[in-house]
Amino acid sequence: MKENKKGGIKGKRQRFSEKTGKQNKNGTRNTNNTNNRNNQNRQKPVVERRTKRTAKPQNTVSLSDNAQYIQWFPGHMTRTKRQIQSDLKLVDAVAEIIDARLPLSSRNPDLAELIGSKPRIILMNKCDLADQKATRKWVEYFKRQGLRAIELDCKSGKGLGGFVTAVREVLADKIAAWEAKGMKNHSLRVMIVGIPNVGKSSFINRISNSSKAKVEDRPGVTRGNQWFTLDKNIELLDTPGVLWPKFDDQSVGEKLAFTGAVKDQIMDTEQLSLRLLEYLQENVNSVFFERFSLEKSEIEGLAPHELLELIAKKRGMLISGGNADTERAAVMVLDEFRAAKLGRITLELPLEE
Repeated sequence: MKENKKGGIKGKRQRFSEKTGKQNKNGTRNTNNTNNRNNQNRQKPVVERRTKRTAKPQNTVSLSDNAQYIQWFPGHMTRTKRQIQSDLKLVDAVAEIIDARLPLSSRNPDLAELIGSKPRIILMNKCDLADQKATRKWVEYFKRQGLRAIELDCKSGKGLGGFVTAVREVLADKIAAWEAKGMKNHSLRVMIVGIPNVGKSSFINRISNSSKAKVEDRPGVTRGNQWFTLDKNIELLDTPGVLWPKFDDQSVGEKLAFTGAVKDQIMDTEQLSLRLLEYLQENVNSVFFERFSLEKSEIEGLAPHELLELIAKKRGMLISGGNADTERAAVMVLDEFRAAKLGRITLELPLEE
């Protein structure tokens, strides 16, 4: 046992004080320097993480001054990828649900490598929000890539009837092999994959006449894998939505943010709305003019922030002094775009081959 100056046995607190800091004249421990060092050590990794989140990527397309550098680092995405890879051995095919408004940007590029040679079906959900002519072009595009694509609207149920037929078509060889062995009506297992908020749970609830899968209009609701049984010997494996670690092409991140696949809370909503208005000005339609009571001559030459101010005033969204409430108007523009109230808009088209 160690003794103190008075001959008494040193307690734990005194021994700890001698190791971590000096005592002042009153015998109390001076912890200012130690606390400062500890605070610096705690703060340093936080600053580094923030820098990683907001640092500009090395390779990006040319973007306007209104662009945001959107990055997404949720920890559960890595776990989801590992789970998908592990569960692939349990299924016969994969159904990848994408957003019909952005069929390329809403496809996780990591999934192709994960899925490998498994038969795959492309489910183009939210086709009721996309331009019909553009959707048909995408169906033909996927057909040329050797992929079966189906147009879907999970809210109304449009196109769901073709899902079972498509599953049997892509698994025709496997079904024939089973039947040759006398295994008729063998269960077909299909994994449902896709990015957050693309409609996986809505699809499963509709096609299985179930409400077991959680459905919310926000990304990241499904957290664990769930099995659902359909008629005609088909079982579905639901998985949480998975994005990729970062967006090398920032225009992809912005398009996903326009549709709500990336949480609004991690970005500046007003800046995002300005970027959307830039796109709408270049691809303006009659519904957009009618919705905001605009004339073509009114928006010619307007900067996006001026257009947002004009829209706010047209809708009576004002703050003190009669100024436009652009923050409120920005939320409204995004909401109305996502609900197709500005017209059925597809944000990207397939490249001509």
